[in-house]
Amino acid sequence: MSNTILSDLFVALNILVLERIDIGLFRVTSKPPNWLRRFCSQNLTFGSNMLIPQQEFAFLANFLFDAEEFWYSNSVGKLSSGLWSEKNLNGYEEQLEAYAICLNDSKILLIELAADKFQYKQHLIQIGREQQLNYQQLLKDNQKKEVLINCIIHDIAGQLSAINCCLSLLEFENLSAKGKENLEIARKQSIKQEMLIRNIFDAFSAEVRSLENFIVDIHAAPDILVSVQETMELFKSTFAISNQQLQLAADIDITADWKVVGEQSRLDRIVTNLVENAYRHSPQNSTATIGLQAEAEYVLFTLDDQGEGVPPEMVDNLFQKFSQGQNNSGRGGIGLYFCRITIERWGGTIGYLPRQEGGSRFWFRLPRPRGIGV
Repeated sequence: MSNTILSDLFVALNILVLERIDIGLFRVTSKPPNWLRRFCSQNLTFGSNMLIPQQEFAFLANFLFDAEEFWYSNSVGKLSSGLWSEKNLNGYEEQLEAYAICLNDSKILLIELAADKFQYKQHLIQIGREQQLNYQQLLKDNQKKEVLINCIIHDIAGQLSAINCCLSLLEFENLSAKGKENLEIARKQSIKQEMLIRNIFDAFSAEVRSLENFIVDIHAAPDILVSVQETMELFKSTFAISNQQLQLAADIDITADWKVVGEQSRLDRIVTNLVENAYRHSPQNSTATIGLQAEAEYVLFTLDDQGEGVPPEMVDNLFQKFSQGQNNSGRGGIGLYFCRITIERWGGTIGYLPRQEGGSRFWFRLPRPRGIGV
């Protein structure tokens, strides 16, 4: 291949070919590409000498320190500067890339106008950003599905548990006055269960919104005492059949304002999950006690039971997905996980403590809406 063809090839590739003569001084060994005029005020032609101007090629001047070491060691291959942006004489940024090469006894410097490479790199970065967003969306969608599964499991299992207990009691009542009372409870729960089953899939989007959108306004915030009282009424018969008691701590001021940040139906579900958990892990003739404490900016909920407690090796993973107690009697192992992700989403915390007298204390703390304080 003739030198003319080779020179034209470098021009077509937007590559300037320079041979090192001295530190910072180079000879142009091929026809200069047109873009060089936009960076260098020198009138350069084939065979002319070029002093690398540090003002026009500031990044290149830094790269030459590494290039000198590369040439001095007579290394094989090539040393790349990587892409960099440089302002031309008109003040516009363009992208360049330089290579140092040892060719026989010659020390060669190639400078390439790398606009296509830069655009491709930017394209890859954009793809990476989009993939990251897609990944985050998949994680979010996956969490939504997990929340939905949790809702299905606990809604169906919780209501069926109350229905079955009431129907079991009816077998011994022979439709006495007490039997009629339990029958009425069973009917109410049956109706509620039917509505849940029918609407749960249609209400998926609403369920998700209730997790993501929560109330911080003082006038519309949920009341945790109301959630506790309704849950206690719901589990009254369930606890009675095992000779267990579910009670409210004696020091709770029921006239106080117990509103918290959150959403009422989710808050009800959290309290229900914790109460059901206490029922399943407590022995007969035991008592579970719900406490509420008003703090300056938070409300603390506690639930103390007289069960066997949580084994120490399980405490760290207690609120993780699919974590279950030692007897594996949980509802799919996602009840406490659901409680944690919801409470943390509302700006609260949740935890477990072993009781000195035996049993467990499950607690969570939720912020009070603006305008409510002790």
